[in-house]
Parts: sequence; C-alpha cells; structure tokens
Amino acid sequence: MANRAKWTPYLLLLPSAVYLAVFFAAPMAQAFGLAFQDTDNNWSLDSWRIMFSDASFNEALRTTLVLIVVIIPIQFVLAMSMALVVNAKLKFSGLWLYIYAIPLGISELAAGIIWYAVFTQQGWLNSFLQGLGVVERPFIFLSYENQGWLIFAIVLAEAWRATSIVMVILVAGLQGIPRDYLEAADVFGASSWQKVTRVILPLLRPSLQVALILRIILAFQAFAVIIAIAGQALTVLPAEAYRWYQDYRDPHVAAAYASLILFLSIASTILVLWLVPTREEQLG
Repeated sequence: MANRAKWTPYLLLLPSAVYLAVFFAAPMAQAFGLAFQDTDNNWSLDSWRIMFSDASFNEALRTTLVLIVVIIPIQFVLAMSMALVVNAKLKFSGLWLYIYAIPLGISELAAGIIWYAVFTQQGWLNSFLQGLGVVERPFIFLSYENQGWLIFAIVLAEAWRATSIVMVILVAGLQGIPRDYLEAADVFGASSWQKVTRVILPLLRPSLQVALILRIILAFQAFAVIIAIAGQALTVLPAEAYRWYQDYRDPHVAAAYASLILFLSIASTILVLWLVPTREEQLG
C-alpha cells in the first residue's frame, strides 16, 4: 500500500506527460531540426541567414514587440480592476464574473472578425459616426497607410479577447489572500490604493508571475486576430512563419521563425522570473 501511494502522483501525471511529449516535445524537436538544416537535410545556418535577411523580418519583429509592450500593461490594468470587482463580493459580482468571461468562449479568429466588422469602411464604427454627423464619409481605419489605427484595432481586439484569461488567474490569486491582512490594513487606516499597492500586489506575486508568463507567450503567438484585422497590411513573426511555410513552401525558414518565437518566449519568461520574483524566490 505504501509503495502504491508513493507512485500514485507519477501515475496521475503520466497521461499529461505522454500528451506533452507526443504533441509538443516531439514537434518542437522536429522544428529545431528543420531550422538548422538546408533543403538537402544537411546541417546548416542558411535558414537563419535567409530569415534575418528577409525584407519583412525587421517589420515583423518590431510590430510583434510593439504589440506586446502596448497590450500587456493595458490587459493587466483591466484584469486587475475586473478581479478586484469580482473579489469584492459585491451584489451581482458572480454575474460580472460571467460577463467578463464571455470572450473566453470566442476563438481568436472570431474575435478578429468581430473587430474587423467594427473598424472596416462600412462597419459599425463608421455607421455610428456618420449617424452622429461626426464624419461625412466613411473613414478608412484599416489600411496600410494608417499603421497606428491598425495597431489600435488589434490592441482593442486582443485586450477584449484575452484579458479574461489574466483576470481568472488574478481572481484565483486574490481568493488565496487571507482576509486577516486586509482587515489589519483597515485597522491601520490604509486607503484602498495603499491596500492594493502595499498588501494585495505583494501577496499576488505568484499569480502575477504566472499570468505575465502565460500572456507574453500567447502574445508572441498572436496570429489569427492580426490576419483578420490587418490582412497583409501588418505583419508579425507568426505571420511570417506561416507565409514561408504556406506561400514559399520552405519549412526550414518557417521553422527558423518558429524557433525564434520560442527563444523570445523563453527569454521573456526568464526576464519575468527576474523582475517579478515570488516571496520564496526573494528569500532564496
């Protein structure tokens, strides 16, 4: 019986480990192999040279980083506000949780199409502005000449679609904070802002760390929303990986783009672990 109890955790983890090995580790190893091979399957750095010299590489990298830098802070401010509302146990707070979680049931492509319908030339926003008499003719928000509007539309779409993921993680973290800490802060006369900055955020570090890592990794992989809204007017690293695989039929360069995304995700994870250490990591 003791031996069975000893092996039980490993047996429970075995299905997940097999799934990750078959559907993640094996394809990842294959992609690395393709990235460091030429068309004759000889070990080579030609794919990386082609990628770095690609005319769209600098734009794709710059746009990817800009979107991450803009989207992440906005999402965390919104998610924190939503999580505090849900955790405050106000009247109908459960209803607000369901409302906030609605975008989780919508796919990335569907979210992009929804926001494309809002910003397109004959879309809802132009119809609304014309109805108010603000504009006489439809304004072209989504065009190659208006890169700022394209990024703005993508940021709105991503913030609407993925903020709920961060909110759910933060709500779980908030519910793990003992009420005694907040009651002590009330006794000492702390304001709401002081309770958030001096009590809640320090105790929420583990959840913030997980949410930041998850959201940055997903932001590096953002693809369908950008394609739906911007088409070919704006490009990111995943779009270039798709273009080289689908249009140019070159899996080696596509694998190099995918490997670069993985390297950037790992580097971002290390940066987050360094910038947002948990209490145990600080003491260690």
